[in-house]
Amino acid sequence: MFSMNILLAAGLAAAADAAAGTAAQSHGAPALTLAQAEKYALHGQPSVQQAAGQTEAARGRVEEARSGYLPQANAFATWYIARHGFNGLGVGGVPVASGTGNGTGNGNGGTGTGGTTSGAGTSYNSWGTGVTATQLIYDFNTTLDRWRSADASRDAAQANERTTAQQVLLNLRRAYFTARGQRDQVRVNEEALANQQRHLDQIENLVKAGIRSQIDLATQRTAVANARVQAVTAENNYEADLALLNQTMGLPSGTSFELTDTEMPPVPGEDGDERQMIEAALKARPEVANADQQVRAQELTVGADRGTYFPAIGAVGNVTEFGQGTMVGSPAWYVGLQANWALLQGGLTHGQVREAKGTLQALSAQAAAVRLQVTVDVVQGRLAVRAAKATISSAEEALANAREQLRLAEARYQTGQGSIIELFDAQVAYTTAEAQEVTAKYSLASARAQLLAALGETR
Repeated sequence: MFSMNILLAAGLAAAADAAAGTAAQSHGAPALTLAQAEKYALHGQPSVQQAAGQTEAARGRVEEARSGYLPQANAFATWYIARHGFNGLGVGGVPVASGTGNGTGNGNGGTGTGGTTSGAGTSYNSWGTGVTATQLIYDFNTTLDRWRSADASRDAAQANERTTAQQVLLNLRRAYFTARGQRDQVRVNEEALANQQRHLDQIENLVKAGIRSQIDLATQRTAVANARVQAVTAENNYEADLALLNQTMGLPSGTSFELTDTEMPPVPGEDGDERQMIEAALKARPEVANADQQVRAQELTVGADRGTYFPAIGAVGNVTEFGQGTMVGSPAWYVGLQANWALLQGGLTHGQVREAKGTLQALSAQAAAVRLQVTVDVVQGRLAVRAAKATISSAEEALANAREQLRLAEARYQTGQGSIIELFDAQVAYTTAEAQEVTAKYSLASARAQLLAALGETR
């Protein structure tokens, strides 16, 4: 899973770099739509891969918990060489080690007398094999509840994976439209610089003709210098926003794109009933599902811990066979039931149950907090969309008025009726209105992205 995602992300990055290199030679950087950026983020963002790995680990824990209900079998095999170091008989026929013995003795098994006995001793090899199998029959739902708890934890991990994907998409959309807004801000500042330069050229001619004073020329030169600084600052900010966009997509910071004019379409029901949107969000948000599954998993953990107060009953069977040298013994076997019951544990089980209940209480409170947060997210998302819509209409009106103000100020200055201050103020007002219009436009796109995330949608 990890390797496939990493290879795919690397492939996307390589393709983007290759496209960037080719397109830059002819028409500049390749175009990047919002949909393409979303695909890059969902495949290349490390946080998505991390969440997928956590889900896979949770699936493995389900298998681990389930294994307690399946048959268990263990096999063994032994082989060894042994040697008895005796080679004579002593009193009563008892073997003695080689050496010198004193005295005499009689016994039923033989006789021994003093003197030296000798022999080579005895060596032999032995072997044994066997299989032992067990099967849990009943343990007061201890194993079953742990299995179900692991199953609920897996569902919680899957919901968390969806939550991560939604957060990645929200960050991506915000970064995309922030960069788009900053790109348009670059255009606004470049236009302002061009206008200030045009004004400077006009004032220079008027000063040469003796119509305007040198102070007007100095004032305008300052305005041009300031406009140039703002243009450079806007360009640097745009480059920084592009780097952040690449980070949200999981691509190298040097990857170049030309952002398209993709718009964020209206969210269905964004002007509808707030209560219905909240109810829909509570059903759709993966954070709610994650919290609920964590509570369920902990409830089952409490039950599993309680089950350890009682015995575990199971079936057991064994088959073994031993032999010596080339001689094979008769196999032995047994079957039966066994019960394991921890009678005294120093309060361990009581402490585990108490801990599990405390954790359950905390998780239940957390689930309630998540529902409250979902409600707030929907309300804030709707308010942000409403405010952005109202701001756009106001910003468009302000821009139209500022444009007319600048036109009149330029005409008055050309005829000698207006001052350089009036012209300067009109230019600043126009540039500010343009910037506000850009900000309002992309604030609406970001607000809609926020509302989509609050509703638990990923379209």
